[in-house]
Amino acid sequence: MSKLTVKDLLALKGKRQLTEVYVRNAKEASACEAAGIDMLITSERSNCAEIRAAAPNTFLTIGLAYGDYTSTSEVLRGAFQALRHRADAVYCGSSLEFVRAMANEGIPVVGHVGLVPYKNTWFGGFKAVGKTADEALQVYQRTLAYQEAGAIGVEIEIVPHKVAAEISRRVNILLIGMGCGTGCDAQYLFSTDILGDNEGHVPRHAKVYRNFKAEYARLHEESIAAFREFKSDVDSGVYPAPNQLVEIKDEEYEQFLERVDAK
Repeated sequence: MSKLTVKDLLALKGKRQLTEVYVRNAKEASACEAAGIDMLITSERSNCAEIRAAAPNTFLTIGLAYGDYTSTSEVLRGAFQALRHRADAVYCGSSLEFVRAMANEGIPVVGHVGLVPYKNTWFGGFKAVGKTADEALQVYQRTLAYQEAGAIGVEIEIVPHKVAAEISRRVNILLIGMGCGTGCDAQYLFSTDILGDNEGHVPRHAKVYRNFKAEYARLHEESIAAFREFKSDVDSGVYPAPNQLVEIKDEEYEQFLERVDAK
């Protein structure tokens, strides 16, 4: 498949639902590309080069770590580093000043509205945002602010679906929804939830499609058994067996011994 561009994504707004998955490694990225996922996102702290190489034809957003950048010059340096990893966009949940600086350089930027996990204290913890008219209006105004700052889209997280749909209808940028209903332009989930290996809380909006946690536990037990069998074979002399050894012709071995003895 051909990789979607920013222009393509914006042209698809309101026409079909896009899919986005947060991936942790190259294997997940490769699997997503094979499955036809439209967009990937990962952290700059991941191995971005391997992820990009594993999914060369999928739109990739690299997230800039919140708190690592304290000036526009620093955030621009981080954004350009992401582009060197062949990112198609960067995620930045920091100030609008940072978003403007990147947009002014032509760097596609995605912001974050609704529940922003690392700012959850402002929302009273990890809970839905926008369940009152005042809160819903604030989410809308924040989305507009990102649009005016030059962002191509926002991740909108845990906002009532009616509110998210109305905001999406009123803005030109992409709304990448996490737990916000089909009125958004894209549906976004973490690979850990999709695959079922989340070691922590599985949020209500997530859907678990496989039980990798149980499979990993089974493989761990199989690993222990295999290592135990290897140790037992070594202890009993079963390993290595003749077919696992390299032979030398008798005459060559005899010459070797003669030369060793002559030293």
